[in-house]
Amino acid sequence: MTTPLFVSADWLQEHYNDETLQVLDARMLPSGMDAVRNIQAEYLAGHLPQAPFFNIEALSDHTSPYPHMLPRAESFAVAMRELGVNSDKHLIVYDEGNLFSAPRAWWMLRAFGVAQVSILAGGLQGWKAAGFALAEGEVSLPEGEFEAEFDDGLVKRLTDVLLISHEGGAQIVDARAANRFNAEVDEPRPGLHRGHIPNSLNLPWNLLVETGTTEAGVRTARPVCPGGRGPDATGCRHLWLRRYGGRVDSGADVAGRS
Repeated sequence: MTTPLFVSADWLQEHYNDETLQVLDARMLPSGMDAVRNIQAEYLAGHLPQAPFFNIEALSDHTSPYPHMLPRAESFAVAMRELGVNSDKHLIVYDEGNLFSAPRAWWMLRAFGVAQVSILAGGLQGWKAAGFALAEGEVSLPEGEFEAEFDDGLVKRLTDVLLISHEGGAQIVDARAANRFNAEVDEPRPGLHRGHIPNSLNLPWNLLVETGTTEAGVRTARPVCPGGRGPDATGCRHLWLRRYGGRVDSGADVAGRS
């Protein structure tokens, strides 16, 4: 059976006690919001029952000079075992409901070899709206059994992207807002240049979330190289282009920075 990209709150509630399922809370704040909100405290105040916190920030490679880069497979596997996550289960990931970070969690788990991963449609907001129960506090689970093997075929290196940009062969899709793509505003993170990769197309991830349209001239019959500078960008682009039947070649970087 093909693993669904999304599961509904009703479906998850019905199957919540299935031993083959496991739920992960993957909510994350946009860059700069940590000064006004504490996402860890918000998680502790209310999350789906028995859902450990899949902290994308903590799970990133902190030896890299760039934010939110993927860790080594060994480090990721250790972290997942400590959370009590099992790689042979059907993992359901969710965020606040805006598809900001759940696609990134989905992408990370798929990149490290988890075969069955789905996103909870509507996320935490949809779950609460349906009247289903939440739990509070930390989640303590037995040590998980998690094997991670990174699929390096899902990564495009800088030299690959440069070649695609100049010679074609694939489409580079930029998931950022139009004003960032068009260099009209500064990037949220200091030190990043304005603008976009030459010959890339702009398809803001929030446009897809809100309307489900593909109005940027992306041809889904051609390979697509997703790009962006945020944790949501690559995963969300990959997710939606798969939804529309596109041939996703890989991210400019699986960690979401191009």
